Amino acid sequence: MFTELDPQKGSLLISEPFMLDPRFLRSVILLCEYNTEGSLGFVLNNQTNVRIGQLLESIPDCNFPIYVGGPVAQESLFFVHSRFDLLLSGEEVAPGIYFGGDEDRLIEAIQTDSIQADELKFFIGYSGWSAGQLDGEIKENSWAVQNKYHHQLIFEGNGELLWKDAIIGLGPKYAHVANFPQSPGLN
Repeated sequence: MFTELDPQKGSLLISEPFMLDPRFLRSVILLCEYNTEGSLGFVLNNQTNVRIGQLLESIPDCNFPIYVGGPVAQESLFFVHSRFDLLLSGEEVAPGIYFGGDEDRLIEAIQTDSIQADELKFFIGYSGWSAGQLDGEIKENSWAVQNKYHHQLIFEGNGELLWKDAIIGLGPKYAHVANFPQSPGLN
């Protein structure tokens, strides 16, 4: 197996370097839910060219990027943050990382420049798995599981760097994978 760790709420899922599904190519996913009914997470490194100010009239000048969190419910907007002290809301999914929260407080924090892009990520859509599906994909070596990481990794803006850092974070046994080319046939 790519890794022998079991996924849990707050785990990072790191796609194997040659994943064929283009929606998850070199992706890192934060698992926000993992239970017997299924799993839900957000791709952390699939940034769009759209900015949150283009979607929300209340913060038209905000240039925080929006990420494609996954192929499910792409008409919905989600967020994760590290500022419970400011928003006083959100479900803790990992130490210092929160899923969702009070949208009015979030808008106010953005308007007053109290929250920064390295403390918050917006997503359209999410990644979801039915009961047992994710476990099967992990056994097939589609995903490596990382349960210990620095929470700032979640807010890294450079997608390729995020994937490489997550792979390297798995330990020396996996660090060489970070340098695999995306298309080995082109070497």
